[in-house]
Amino acid sequence: MNITELAPLTLELAVFALGILVLVADLFLSGSNKRILGLFSGIVLAGILIGSFSIDFSGESFGGAYVSDPFGLYMKRVLLLAGVIVSFGSVSFVDKNWPTRQGEHYILILFSLVGMLLLTGAKDLVVWIIAFELAGIPAYVLTGLSKDKRSTEGALKLYVTGAVSTAFTLYGFSLLWGMAGSTSFEQLALVGPTPLFILGLLLVIAGIGFKIGAVPFHLWMADTYQGAPGPTVAFISVAPKIALGAGLVRLFIGGLSGVTAAWTTLMLILAVIGIVQGNLSAMVQSDSRRMLALSGVGHTALLMLALATGGELGVAAVAFYSFAYVVTNMGIFLSVSTVVESGRDGSIASFAGLSRIAPGLSLAMLLFLLSLGAIPFMIGFWAKLVLFWAAWATGILAMKCVVVLGAVMGVVGLFYYMQICRSLYMSEPDNHDPVSMDKTAVLAISICIAGVVLAGFYPAPFIDSAVSAATHLIGG
Repeated sequence: MNITELAPLTLELAVFALGILVLVADLFLSGSNKRILGLFSGIVLAGILIGSFSIDFSGESFGGAYVSDPFGLYMKRVLLLAGVIVSFGSVSFVDKNWPTRQGEHYILILFSLVGMLLLTGAKDLVVWIIAFELAGIPAYVLTGLSKDKRSTEGALKLYVTGAVSTAFTLYGFSLLWGMAGSTSFEQLALVGPTPLFILGLLLVIAGIGFKIGAVPFHLWMADTYQGAPGPTVAFISVAPKIALGAGLVRLFIGGLSGVTAAWTTLMLILAVIGIVQGNLSAMVQSDSRRMLALSGVGHTALLMLALATGGELGVAAVAFYSFAYVVTNMGIFLSVSTVVESGRDGSIASFAGLSRIAPGLSLAMLLFLLSLGAIPFMIGFWAKLVLFWAAWATGILAMKCVVVLGAVMGVVGLFYYMQICRSLYMSEPDNHDPVSMDKTAVLAISICIAGVVLAGFYPAPFIDSAVSAATHLIGG
């Protein structure tokens, strides 16, 4: 490999270099100065994100095992945006709770982000699984950084789930490789629906299902999201799912096209179960973080529906929904984290009357919840509309039935999201303690608001970019 073949890996190498810089800087900074690490990470990631619009990173590396193309670049930009938001959104939290261990937090996020970026372009089983593990392992440590009982329990459950996920995925990959005689996606695509190949596919779907919290592999999510540090939850609730969504597009549409009927059927079944289970489970929760965790099961199911749809519209729906999910879900989790840091317990009742104490934060939460509930002129509305349109346009009766089911369950989702809104605006406050917000937290939440509102009122450029990326992947 020569230096020119590393050009498609420019963004990954830039984030990796940033991680090394943060690691070295952490050795020399005293506790009172470590706060700058989060600011530095956020600013540099923002610079990398902006730079990605002006430089051509297209091409292949590792003999075709990795590719950088418009679809991968779109997903990388979404992941870099998530990195920017969590870096700024973590500064005050980390400075307050782990003043001497701030470097660890940002290093783990950056190295996990490198794995996620790699996953968007992997076209070989070996590269795919390396990126898969690099993205996942730092999350185990991030979840347990608080070292209290609840955080440790959440980290342990995530670790055990991750280990099982890896075992299933590796076993499945070994069967796929054995039947194809190659780890290349191009060779995998030539294999038909033989029994062992289908078994390998089932194991891979089960393994990845554990990682993204798809039904019935989602039981770890509520405890982990409730116990993990707030900024960590904001990051792991969206970024791994988006990276794996991009990786699954490459794997299924590119590598497993010979068994399309099998994985499409499985994705559709899991989507139906996830849409129902996620929304009904979230409806009965009294803690906001547990509610949002189980709500995320439903959103994961919608991504699986988009993946099952396939074609240009399906891939475009995956890409655009990923962007909408980042700005909406990270925004609400960072907002909830801010409230919890003020001394409230995170239950829905603890938000009572918050609009009178922190009107700006309450308005932000309202916007994020409206987006999650797919209210018109919020980005969440357009994301669901594009996704449902893609599924409906297939003309397949089963797809149309799932769209109707998704719309009905969307009404259920709106019910439990509005419970938080009612508590914010229509209940008398029990706790009159002020909610303080650091400027960096305000910046992170403002970025999310900008995405939710601006893309909600003018979604065309974002949708067009997603469609263009999907067209290049499918048609190119």
